[in-house]
Amino acid sequence: MKLMSQIAILFIVLFLSVSGYCGNKACAVSKSKQQKKNFKTQVNMKYLLYLPDGYDKKGQSWPLIVFLHGAGEREDDLEKVKMQGIPKMLEKKADFPFVVVSPQCLENAWWTGYAETLKALIDRIKAKYNIDPSRVYLTGISMGGFGTWYLAARYPQDFAAIAPICGGGELLFVKNLKMPIWVFHGAKDDVVPLRRSQEMVDAVKAAGGDVKFTIYPELKHDSWTVTYENEELYKWFLSHKKQ
Repeated sequence: MKLMSQIAILFIVLFLSVSGYCGNKACAVSKSKQQKKNFKTQVNMKYLLYLPDGYDKKGQSWPLIVFLHGAGEREDDLEKVKMQGIPKMLEKKADFPFVVVSPQCLENAWWTGYAETLKALIDRIKAKYNIDPSRVYLTGISMGGFGTWYLAARYPQDFAAIAPICGGGELLFVKNLKMPIWVFHGAKDDVVPLRRSQEMVDAVKAAGGDVKFTIYPELKHDSWTVTYENEELYKWFLSHKKQ
């Protein structure tokens, strides 16, 4: 009889655990809103896709942010992409009024080698989802900051505004950068020197481009956390549309 009672209690505990019951209310179940996707062209590129609440509302088109991660998130595992930047933020944020695409670069590769694939992925997202093509924005951190400069210079017609963070680029191509640019960098960055962003900002200004530069005096390499937590960045994005 005692054994039967113990089994009954164990069954009830297991039932409540599976059903998510906690006292007088249901347990909160953590579930990522970022879908894991695969894009196959000449190369196989995995990516995270975030669709905002209300995405299916009839007749509505959405702004798109393309996020490029840093060197530490390269691999064949999309969970690593969630470790930094916008994908990390989206794991905790209740809602975000953008569609977000966060592709993953394979280990030992660089974004500069994926330009054509990224272009094809962005075109596919714009064609398949309810995207406003006049409001496509590009941003990235560290290696992704370099990728942001490179991809925007390669395909300037695609982006309404860009925000490279602690990156750098090729001065030769700044003449192509006609879109608004907001650059961010930590003054004490010991991985990518501040001068890499500064020289790009100076070159864009010299070419007559629209650029502003935020330097964090006390920050080292991680200048992206505070940047992506700043709502002003997203207001700035939305203030720009491609004609």
